Amino acid sequence: MILIAIGSNLPFPPVGGPRELCDAALDRLHAAGVAVVRRSPWYRSAAVPASSQPDFVNGVVAVETDLPPTALLALMHSIEFGLGRKRSVANAARTLDLDLIAYDDIVREGPEPPILPHPRMAERAFVLLPLAEVAPGWRHPVLGQTVEELIAALPGDQRCAPLDPAAAR
Repeated sequence: MILIAIGSNLPFPPVGGPRELCDAALDRLHAAGVAVVRRSPWYRSAAVPASSQPDFVNGVVAVETDLPPTALLALMHSIEFGLGRKRSVANAARTLDLDLIAYDDIVREGPEPPILPHPRMAERAFVLLPLAEVAPGWRHPVLGQTVEELIAALPGDQRCAPLDPAAAR
């Protein structure tokens, strides 16, 4: 199972707001031959670490592709750039963030990206809650815990809830 987390908290005027950008990312994955086989609803979440930046729209998709992890990550970065992403400092607000969360049960520690599974995914409600909807019972290949166990271990200070479809527009 190949899992991609999608997030946005800034508009990109040619496309629209964060929800439209997340939808556009799905369209561009599909246009590049990456099949979205399952997707979560969109969630609204606060930035992690906590900051004054706008809330995010987040979701997770399971995809199928013949691309190896490095090529898939390069495609994801290209989609981010095409939808207005400008990389600056870590954890800055962004038009689009695509993270390769897991690629089957591959474990890659680096030094070259992608690191698999994503090194901070187990600490983030905005990844785990939508992931549980896409792949209930999914097991972290390094920690050995299910997504439900990872959710139970999250600190209580992360705000993340399903998004009312009309609220993000």
